[in-house]
Amino acid sequence: MSRVLPNLRYTREHEWLLVEGGRGRVGITDYAQESLGDVVYVELPGVGDKVVQGEPFGVVESVKAASDLYAPVSGVVVEVNEALKESPELVNRDPYGEGWMILVEMADEGELEKLLTAEEYEKLLAGEGE
Repeated sequence: MSRVLPNLRYTREHEWLLVEGGRGRVGITDYAQESLGDVVYVELPGVGDKVVQGEPFGVVESVKAASDLYAPVSGVVVEVNEALKESPELVNRDPYGEGWMILVEMADEGELEKLLTAEEYEKLLAGEGE
């Protein structure tokens, strides 16, 4: 059973968002990293780049597949996890901690309403036969 943390919001594409003031820290869920297998490369936007809710902002590649990363919220990237360039396996080892991907200055906190709560995300996973 994949870990789902109660303090996060989730997308249907298996990204998570941790709200920190007007900013959102973004990564992929435990379920996503398990499904991908060993992550070998992560392509992320640069600081200052804009991201749009529901649109791709990067790519995560594993030994099995490459998958687009979808922005849980719109805004401007204010920080990128540079450690993933050297150690993409952090995504597998600690998807909710050291494996975070970007920090976004949120453009519209109303977009949070479109994200899943932990309970809703657990129901989504149950529906995917986890």
